[in-house]
Amino acid sequence: MFQPYTQRLLAACLGAATLATVPLAAQAADKWPTKPLRLIIPFAAGGNTDVVARLIAPHIEKAVGQTVVVENRPGAAGNIAAEFVAKADADGYTFLMGTVGTQAINYSIYKDIRFKAADFAPVTLVASVPNVLVVTPSMPVKSVKELIEYGRKNPGKLSFASSGAGSSIHLSGEMFKSREKIDMVHVPYKGSALAVTDLIGGQVNLMFDNLPTSLPHIQTGKLRALAVTSAQRSTNLPDVPTMAEAGVPNFEAGSWFGVLAPRKTSPDIIARIDDAIQKAMAQPEMQKRVVELGAVPMVKGPKDFDAFIGTEIEKWKAVVKDANIEPN
Repeated sequence: MFQPYTQRLLAACLGAATLATVPLAAQAADKWPTKPLRLIIPFAAGGNTDVVARLIAPHIEKAVGQTVVVENRPGAAGNIAAEFVAKADADGYTFLMGTVGTQAINYSIYKDIRFKAADFAPVTLVASVPNVLVVTPSMPVKSVKELIEYGRKNPGKLSFASSGAGSSIHLSGEMFKSREKIDMVHVPYKGSALAVTDLIGGQVNLMFDNLPTSLPHIQTGKLRALAVTSAQRSTNLPDVPTMAEAGVPNFEAGSWFGVLAPRKTSPDIIARIDDAIQKAMAQPEMQKRVVELGAVPMVKGPKDFDAFIGTEIEKWKAVVKDANIEPN
């Protein structure tokens, strides 16, 4: 028969053995968070991705009781930031504000990409930004139908601008070109602002721009909006039809933002961050602020966000293939 001391010693050993079988992520989640969290942004400060991240950060802070440091790591079309998070410790302290580029398009565009979709655990899809098909007012077209007819009658004479090769703006143009069998010339720029300037000046004919960049120029009449690429009309441009309404079905394209973590991050931690973001995005004031940016609240939890990313990867892979774009 065991003596009391022997019994205590055996119980301690059994307890230690049991603890050793508990995944480290679960043990870490038990005490999490004990220090500030980092939300990594793949682009420079001031853009929509950065602004949306800074809108949700205070709500996460309030929910978990720790500071959320928003950290910009721009470069390589977002790949620098995405790789950093993909290779970070899965301890619940590092997150990425991923985009359609970092999580969907770039896999088909870059040969030397050093991360993959399986390296991330989706947390929450937050919002999307539709593109808007805009033309210079000097163009003799006032609808998508008229633009298609003009393009087919004048092969090689249309040029479309983009914020850079491989962007959703570029690939939206390629998708339109491929589906409608229009011979158009792509003119890439280093950012939307430069592209829009030349579009207004008439150096290029059209562009599938992110709505927030072109919106002020549409409102002042410097650009003519023909359609938006979202499933529903934009509240900022209620009189502008969707591409489907304009006669081009199944044409949805644009940017989106969502929070992701390194793949092995504890599901409990992911659930807490998701809950904080979902509650924040449900607030009317937050929704109003997002809409004012030209974005659309588009909240999806981990499972739905994961499925959404898979669909986006396949969609843009097909566009890249149809456009004969060679990975660089």
